[in-house]
Amino acid sequence: MATGRSLSSRARALLGPDVATLGQGLVALCGAAAASLVAGFTLGSIEGTLRDLPGLLVLVPAAIGMRGHIFGALGSRLGTAIHTGTFTLARRRDTVVGQNVLATLVLTLTFSLAVALLAKAAAVAFHVQGSISVADFVAISMGGGVLASIGLLGFTLGLAALATRYEWDLDNVAAPLVTAAGDMLTLPSLYLATFLARRDVVTPAFAIVVTVATLVALVTGLRSKLPLVVSLVRESLPIHGAATVIGTIAGLAIEKRLDAFRSLPALLVLVPPFLATTGALGGILSSRLSSKLHLGIVDPVSFPPRAARDDMRLVLAFAVPMLVVVALATDAVARVAGLASPGPLRLVAVTVLAGLATFVFASTVVYYGSVAVYRLGLDPDNIGIPLVTSSVDLTGSFALVLGIVALGLTG
Repeated sequence: MATGRSLSSRARALLGPDVATLGQGLVALCGAAAASLVAGFTLGSIEGTLRDLPGLLVLVPAAIGMRGHIFGALGSRLGTAIHTGTFTLARRRDTVVGQNVLATLVLTLTFSLAVALLAKAAAVAFHVQGSISVADFVAISMGGGVLASIGLLGFTLGLAALATRYEWDLDNVAAPLVTAAGDMLTLPSLYLATFLARRDVVTPAFAIVVTVATLVALVTGLRSKLPLVVSLVRESLPIHGAATVIGTIAGLAIEKRLDAFRSLPALLVLVPPFLATTGALGGILSSRLSSKLHLGIVDPVSFPPRAARDDMRLVLAFAVPMLVVVALATDAVARVAGLASPGPLRLVAVTVLAGLATFVFASTVVYYGSVAVYRLGLDPDNIGIPLVTSSVDLTGSFALVLGIVALGLTG
């Protein structure tokens, strides 16, 4: 009994007053990791498709990241709406939720197109041999993007409704669960959309139609009579644009090492759950800091105050066990699927080292990015999630590749 009390006291001393949220966050992160393993298994299993459609892997992290940026930011805004008492589900377009949904749809179409164009540009600029055409990139990105976003929108709204009903803190669960759902939906959707590629008439026609529809949607969003829609689209365009560029670079880093990943396909399985977990950890921190900035609990000062440091310690307490779980689960899934693996111990080593390096970077970006945005009078809910997830995608991809090379995990 005394031992139990002692452990409880130590936990509270380490994590501060938010220790009760540890369970919510861990459950959400475990669910996220499990879902992301589905995406990882999909990526490891479509190695042949990646080989047959050169350049497609450049698109994958950017497309997954874009879905996380947009819908993670939606979840963060809905979390703040719940905290401030403005959240309500209704069919009217002029409500807070209705305008958020419309803006999210406009951004989804816009950046699905942007991801396609940037991926093709990167493939050409960095000499990816025989890369697929612009029309192929557009068809795959837009087709997969629409399919994944329909499901992800319903999931995010449903999660917010459940959080309201059961009094969960959406800031603790939205980032990991939305990120994981985005991973799980995006990769299979992109794979299905690959059947639209390299079809003489269908592919160019589809690409032209969806491009025109996207431009119309963007102009409509920017000129809407609904003020929140206009504000969200205008504020989000620059940060999502930067995030898309960063995500494309992350994809290029992995595409250029594709031969190394092919030798041990378990490393491909690792990519989605690793990026999802590190992104979700940063997303939890970003959502919590954003809400506390709105509520006046955290002051936007140059050195993180105690409330911000408590959040960082809380998220770090999630990080280490989750990274170990991700590595071990990846090895188990790869072995069951018959995919070559470097072994659990080496996977744990590279995952933890790369993950902790990424977390340190992400914590710095989250705090100072949120403070800078808040001081500029912008909404950190719109900026924080895209900023951290794109930063994590890039840093995590490079950290993972460097760790794989440094530990000799290339076969």
